[in-house]
Amino acid sequence: MKILLLDIETAPNLAYVWGLFKQNISTAAIESSGYVLCWSAKWLGEKKVHFASVQNHKAPAMLHGIHRLLDQADAVVHYYGTNFDIPTLNKEFVSHGFNPPSPYKQIDLCNIVKAEFRFPSNKLDYVSQALGLGAKTRHPGFEMWVKCMRGDKQAWKIMEKYNRQDTALLETLYHRLQPWIRSHPNHATFEGSPMCPKCGSEEYQQRGYAYTMMMRYARYQCKKCHGWFRSNKSQKRGNEERMANIGS
Repeated sequence: MKILLLDIETAPNLAYVWGLFKQNISTAAIESSGYVLCWSAKWLGEKKVHFASVQNHKAPAMLHGIHRLLDQADAVVHYYGTNFDIPTLNKEFVSHGFNPPSPYKQIDLCNIVKAEFRFPSNKLDYVSQALGLGAKTRHPGFEMWVKCMRGDKQAWKIMEKYNRQDTALLETLYHRLQPWIRSHPNHATFEGSPMCPKCGSEEYQQRGYAYTMMMRYARYQCKKCHGWFRSNKSQKRGNEERMANIGS
């Protein structure tokens, strides 16, 4: 399974406003829509981090790179990407005349954090530091985005470092959360042989059984990622068991 880790940075919408508080901004007040400033992505397990920005490429060329990677991916890992990164990229794709990339599964680590844990904050930076995995690159704040939109070279150096670090941090967090991901795309489906559905390891051991109202299934724990899974066929059937990504 080809798994792509992805993070994007965007420019804000520009609008005319009458004040700073409790503003109801109409579409007529929008001067320009936000757009993708840059993106960073890497294949899981590979060292190379891909990066492109509007500083070095025109928008179509910049988008072509990430569109090509998404088109090759079986699954995409991101943080809050279900609601932000992917819809934002799709808006850019359709605006610039791209066709949809081939379908892929989404693994949104923000949704995993919200569903499985109760941290004081669900932000990537907080969760990563709380787990001892590292931190996001420090930056001047909103001023950096404004300077990048104006083409400031020094601001772009910081932005690229910030974007790349987010992708690296995403991979580290993914490995830590992997055994907790209940709906992870099934590696066995892609490989066609019994293995841990979460990480693809063939090293696992049976540990008890999972029960439903009518059936009993062999339950397993992976020796690599320590995730749990079960057979998708009851032991009453004589057929060879196949691994299913079903939480115990």
